[in-house]
Parts: sequence; C-alpha cells; structure tokens
Amino acid sequence: MTTDINHALSLREWLTRLQDTGRLSVAKPGLDLRHQVAAVAQALDGRRATLFPEPSEHPVSVISGIVSDRGWMAESLGVAPADLLEHVQRAAAEPLPWNEVQSETAPTHEVVHRDVDILRQLPVPTHNEHDSGAYITAGILVSRDPETGIQNVAIHRCQISGPDRIGILLLPRHTDHYYRKAEKLGRPLEIAIAIGVSPACLLASQAIVPIDHDELEIAGALGGSPLDVVKCLTNDVRVPADSEIVIEGRILPKTRELEGPFGEFPQYYGERGERHVIHVDAITHRRDPLFHTIVGGGYEHLLLGAIPREATILSTLQRSFPGVVDVHLAMGGVGRYHLYVKLRKTQEGEGKNVLLGAFAAHYDIKHAVVVDTDVDIHDPREVEWAVSTRFQADRDLVVIADSQGSKLDPSTRDGLGAKMGLDATIPVDAPEMQFKRIRVPGSEDLDLDAVLAPDARWSDAG
Repeated sequence: MTTDINHALSLREWLTRLQDTGRLSVAKPGLDLRHQVAAVAQALDGRRATLFPEPSEHPVSVISGIVSDRGWMAESLGVAPADLLEHVQRAAAEPLPWNEVQSETAPTHEVVHRDVDILRQLPVPTHNEHDSGAYITAGILVSRDPETGIQNVAIHRCQISGPDRIGILLLPRHTDHYYRKAEKLGRPLEIAIAIGVSPACLLASQAIVPIDHDELEIAGALGGSPLDVVKCLTNDVRVPADSEIVIEGRILPKTRELEGPFGEFPQYYGERGERHVIHVDAITHRRDPLFHTIVGGGYEHLLLGAIPREATILSTLQRSFPGVVDVHLAMGGVGRYHLYVKLRKTQEGEGKNVLLGAFAAHYDIKHAVVVDTDVDIHDPREVEWAVSTRFQADRDLVVIADSQGSKLDPSTRDGLGAKMGLDATIPVDAPEMQFKRIRVPGSEDLDLDAVLAPDARWSDAG
C-alpha cells in the first residue's frame, strides 16, 4: 500500500490509520496475558496489528504488531517504501534538537503512581513457554551520560522481578557505557522506559550512531519536526511527552540478580544469568493508556532492528564503493545475520571487496551475498536464483574464520564464529548473451483482465 500522508504519525494516529485501512484487529476482552496474547499476535504477525482489551481482566489494553511490515513503517513516517533507507540516513545525519515541554502539558504525566506495583498497574505479558516471567519488550530505555548529560535511547529486554524491580540485559553498548561511568562514580544510572511511543521513536531507538548522539533527536528528524519531550518526575531523563506509559527508575550499582531465559530475535532463548537491576521510583501514564508489546522473533522485532542497520550499512559501503545501490537484511537471516547487496559492478574483484566491507560494517553480519542490479534483493527467490546461476564456490566464495559475530547466535562460541561471502555477480567481460535474462515481450504491462474470459469453460472453447 502506498502512502497518502506527508508527515510522521503519532502512535494513536497510526493506530487509527491501521484501523481505517483494515489492518488492525481487536481481540475479545479478557485474553490471558500469559501466552495467549502473544499467541494471537504471532498468528497475525506481518498481516494485522492487534489490540487486546482488558487482558487477564487488567484495565489497560495491550497492542502489538503495529510496525510488522516494511511498507507500514515507511507509511507511518510519510515516505514511500523506496525512500525509507534514504530517509533514515538523512535523519541520522541531520538530527533535530528536541523541544522540552512542561510537565502539566505532557500527556504522559496525566496519571502518576509513586507507590509502585508494576504488574498491578501495567499489563505486562509473558510470551514464550520457557520465558522466566513477564517482560517489557517494546519500551525504549532512555539514559543520560552521568558526566555530560547526553542521552542514549535503546530497547532492552526487561524482566519484571518484583513490584518495583526489573532485571535488564545490558550488552556492551551505549547504555552499558553510561552505566559503567555511573558505577565507577558509585552512583546508580538514572533511566526511564517509555512504552507506547510513535513509530518514529521506535525506529530511531535502533539507529546505529556514535555514543554522543541522542536518538530522540533522530526521531524528530524522522518525523519532520522537533520531538516534544518532558523531564521525568524523579530524575533528569527526558522522554517523549506523548508516551503512553513511562517507568522512571535507576540501574543500581554493583547489583546483579538472575534474569532469563527469554525468547530472543534469533527465535532461540537467551540464557539465564546474573544481570543488572532497575529499581523503579515511579510510573506515569496517559489516561486510558496503551501497553505496546513486541513478540520476540516476529516481523515487528526483526524490522525494527533491520531497517536502521540497513541504512547505516548502506552509508558505510557507499563511502568506499559508489557502485553499491541498495542493501537488504533478509528476514530469513532474522534481520541481522544475512545481508544482500545490490552492486553496479565495474571491475573484477569489486564484489569480494564489497563483501569484506559488509562484514566490517556490522559484526552481526554472518553471511553476505553480492548481486547485480537486475536482481531484486527484497525477493529471496531472486537472490537464490543469482547464486544458483552466477556463483561458483571455487572462485566466488569468501570465508573468514574466528571472527566476531552475535553472541545470541547459538552456533557461535560465545560470539566467535565464521563469516561467509558469496559473490554472485556477472563477470565484467562476460559475453552479452551468456547471462542475459529471458524475457517475454509485453509481460511487464500485460492486463490479464483484458485477455482472459473468466466464465468460459474449456469444453466450450471452439
């Protein structure tokens, strides 16, 4: 579906858009927060978003699947699907400083809970069979550098461990860097978890940018205007002012508790271990808020990680290889591990160099395929066809052993594994007809309704 909007939509505007275009289902009231909500969301994954009224008789509704299609994400931002990566690239390069509003005007401060009981106040689902409990999966966690005050935004898995306690997995990235600074100073790291934010905020949270970039400024650029933020009531973190729900808290220094297992994006369980701990100081929310949850390994989860990575990888490759036209992180590779690159090749060996550049662009990339411009990299059948007819393993294969990969890939040794690249491009000096694709003239603009007789029977044909 093409977009007929020219600006980014808020969460509630986007839900209305989905409903008006037949892409939002409403479940019967009372579905169980333990497994049943996730089961329905998973069954509709990539086809419809879902709203769950009164799950387990909780007064707050749950939503899921709101950006479970690449075209939906583009549409929510007011751009055409073909322009999505360029739009994300531009927003990351040209962020807009946010606009701070007063607490009394912020929708997310309409209701305030200082006596915190997370599961009584919020409908947090349990998704998978062996998950260790209820998890917040779609909350953007905002933290501040304890020295500079610059913010970082990311999505972390958050296990509800008690009425005011959350276990959190911190990988060695920006939030962890801020935490280590605070811990060294003997202080907790002030944070907030905003749940139920705009598609622009969700996508911006996954942008791959240097540590001194505030992703809420990228969200503003994605939306075309500065994002309204508000200061939390119990700390100095700024969050989107129209967030449905905000959990304010602190990651405690020198404190670890058991967290996990939890169903992660590779569709395996992330292991149980001693993790960091958040103490919750307050919960604020809109009147009649919506709790957004993301089912691990579904399209919504994979696309939110894939699209910003694609934009970053494309920018990185194009700096060295101007012939790179497009990139795609395939859903079959869980939106992280399999990269397809479209290359306008001009000289031999270029495909292999592009493969090496791709592996350097992001450590998660495990298998990469470079193809020519006539191949649709968003169609896995097309890519497989190019490999089957343009690739020879003895001359076109690149293997790099013992390199850094994803620690969530269970086939690695704690993240150490191999990378494989396939150069499925046509040799520059190949004879014209050797790799020319067959084509039936007129097939591209054929109007089947004009040439077929839908009610005719074969036995009546003369």
